[in-house]
Amino acid sequence: MNTPIRVILITDGDKVARRAMEYAANRLHLRCISASAGNPTPLTGEELVALIKQAAYDPVLVMVDDKGNPGQGAGEQALAYICQSPELQVLGAIAVASNTRRAHGAPVDCSVTRDGRIVDAPVDKNGLPDIYRPTLRGDTVDVLRDLNIPVVVGIGDPGKMEGADCLENGCEVTTRAIMEVLARTVGQVPDFTAVSSQSPLRR
Repeated sequence: MNTPIRVILITDGDKVARRAMEYAANRLHLRCISASAGNPTPLTGEELVALIKQAAYDPVLVMVDDKGNPGQGAGEQALAYICQSPELQVLGAIAVASNTRRAHGAPVDCSVTRDGRIVDAPVDKNGLPDIYRPTLRGDTVDVLRDLNIPVVVGIGDPGKMEGADCLENGCEVTTRAIMEVLARTVGQVPDFTAVSSQSPLRR
């Protein structure tokens, strides 16, 4: 039997999030399924699994997005399908906060704030600690409560957070969140490419 492919799920898929995930994957020498990006998710869970299986190596970053659907939209359906695939091993999820008021949210194991701190609380869309809420609220987050995902790390809006996670700054928050999932599951973090203000952004 083949070894399951290791996957990290991200509950956001807009254009800015896609660029942040691609950049972080490049820094950490991971794979990113760029075709999974979309608002909402353009592919079914079955189609995403097929793409993941084509990755040259793992872990693989996969984005899912509901575009604010109050029910279980395309992103959450794809996320659940991926988690149930026997060919994949979901290491963890990056739960992305949003301003939605229609979601119940999901608990997180920790969050990465916009200044790079690891906190035992949810964060809001801007990456600020949200200590008065027991759950992180996001468009594509509710389904995480019903799935057995080893590690859930919360962050604000990838690639944004008032500039704290922009490409020019190396998408530090997104990168740290992925590193935290790896540290808590596989027990090691790959060497990552340092960001230099003198180097062009790699896409």
